[in-house]
Amino acid sequence: MSFTHRSRLVNPKLGTYFGIFTSAFISLVLLALVLEQLDVSSGILAGAMLAFPIVGYAVIGIFSHTEDPLDYFASGRRVPAFYSGLVLAVTAMGATGVLSVAGIFFVAGFDGLCILIGGLSGFVVMAILMAPFLRKYGAYTIPSYLGRRFQSRFLRLIVAAVVAITLALTMVAEFQLATFAASELVGIPRTGLVLILVLVVVATLVAGGMRGLSWSNVAQSIVGILALLVPVSIVAILLTNFPMPQLSNGPILREMVRNEPALAVPMAEATWLQFSFAQDGFEPIQKRFVDAFGNVGPLAFFFATVIFLTGFAASPWLLPRVSATPGVYEARKSLGWATVIYGVVMLTLIAIAIFMRHYMFEAVLVPQPDGVAPVLKPLIEHGYVKLDSESSRVLVTTLFMKRDAVLFSLPMAASFPNTFWMLAVAGGLAMALAAISATALALGNVISEDVVHGLTWAPIDTAPRLLAGRASVGVALGIGAGLTLFAPGDPLRLWMWSLSIVGAALFPVLVLSIWWKRLTTSGAVMGIMCGASAAILAILMGEAGWIGIDGRIAGIIGFPMAIAAAMGISVLSRAPGRHELELVRDIRVPGGEILYDREMRKQRLRKRQQN
Repeated sequence: MSFTHRSRLVNPKLGTYFGIFTSAFISLVLLALVLEQLDVSSGILAGAMLAFPIVGYAVIGIFSHTEDPLDYFASGRRVPAFYSGLVLAVTAMGATGVLSVAGIFFVAGFDGLCILIGGLSGFVVMAILMAPFLRKYGAYTIPSYLGRRFQSRFLRLIVAAVVAITLALTMVAEFQLATFAASELVGIPRTGLVLILVLVVVATLVAGGMRGLSWSNVAQSIVGILALLVPVSIVAILLTNFPMPQLSNGPILREMVRNEPALAVPMAEATWLQFSFAQDGFEPIQKRFVDAFGNVGPLAFFFATVIFLTGFAASPWLLPRVSATPGVYEARKSLGWATVIYGVVMLTLIAIAIFMRHYMFEAVLVPQPDGVAPVLKPLIEHGYVKLDSESSRVLVTTLFMKRDAVLFSLPMAASFPNTFWMLAVAGGLAMALAAISATALALGNVISEDVVHGLTWAPIDTAPRLLAGRASVGVALGIGAGLTLFAPGDPLRLWMWSLSIVGAALFPVLVLSIWWKRLTTSGAVMGIMCGASAAILAILMGEAGWIGIDGRIAGIIGFPMAIAAAMGISVLSRAPGRHELELVRDIRVPGGEILYDREMRKQRLRKRQQN
């Protein structure tokens, strides 16, 4: 077995490089604040806040150029744990998990905790049951792992088709929110914005693949986290005298709870299977913040939690990235960092929702001569808040908030300089680009590795392999951009559909492939097919209203069916042979040489001997 000391794998200057990038971005924000006070046009400042960060992402991607397949597909397996955990958390959420979820907490209060609980549990399950062992195998995609694990080309293609559907859904959701954020900064038509975003992602990915993705995602994550934390921390200082909104929102929450009955905020009680998350567009405050199971019933809450748990744990755009760490310790540590960062972001979104409700309640409680409080006027002008035209008075129940604009609305509600709003929008765009690039590269790798070259187990020459990988990224982005333009949808709905299919089809088979030696090729094929088909059918029936469960959580029906099919068919099939059992034993020992690298080295050696 070959080992390499980690100090030779990790670049010691990474902290310096990203420190320079962070300082440059902070300087840009401070300069924009100064220029705003000097009456520089807001259009110029908004253009700068859009252009400079995305040019930086593209430059990082271009300078990460590589001609080494290991660098292209696995970033050389030398991404430090903290950076890996940071990008895992941010790309797991994307803009959908930040912008839409902030709106969920604002509209429905603590009913949105299923997203927090499920996501945290998903990272824990990934760290314990899956990531170190899939890293030991070392395949660049989930279809490659399952195809080689069971020596089945048919299984590899079936998994590739399922993975492609989930990646396309997530990419469209992120494109939707990326164009929404970019359109807030510049007045470019939607088609032009999609083209610009595609070009940025192409520059980020094509030259360096996973290497370019890793380092550009770190830069995007830095911008996204800063844009999320800075405005809400300043609001926390103003309202609570403490700059940690995750810990200091308690007094504001207690005051808000006392005011809710006087403002006629409705009390709601959901049925067991009711799932009434806020829809795309404008929504009123649906229930009191701390009341449990007002919009989401107890059983639906459990189903949604399981969807986020299994969807995150088996995510085809997250799991392969764990293989980019230098070792098993770093892989587990990266998921620890991902859990912490995800939890902090979700607690921050809860604080944003609480503070935003506070400002909205103040606007209603204090009588205004013209009927509309100053807090509401900029929000109405930007199209973030809408008043009920049939009501003669401004009440909480007559205010409609755009679900995906809560994060952008907080700096306006707090009467901050316009630069803070631009910062929030730039952060939302950065998180959307991080998720788009992650899903595009994952889909491109699936197309090149599992479709174009999926019918052979032999090592592919470097030049055609990299050419296919780079061309496939362009195909993947074309699919995502085309679907965004011609078949748009609610980003949160698309995201939950994707996670439902992943959790129903991939999660059971991935876990069983590691922890149940009796799983056979036929069992894995039937598990994937039954789980995916049942989840997709249940989603379609739920959306059509043919069954008594919302389409966003109906995919959970496929989860038990996949387990039953995989285990039932495996028990009825011939038991795995000695080679399969030894492979499982090797996978269960996460340390040592990567199995995929060892297999490729042996095949190249045999090829040279034959020649």
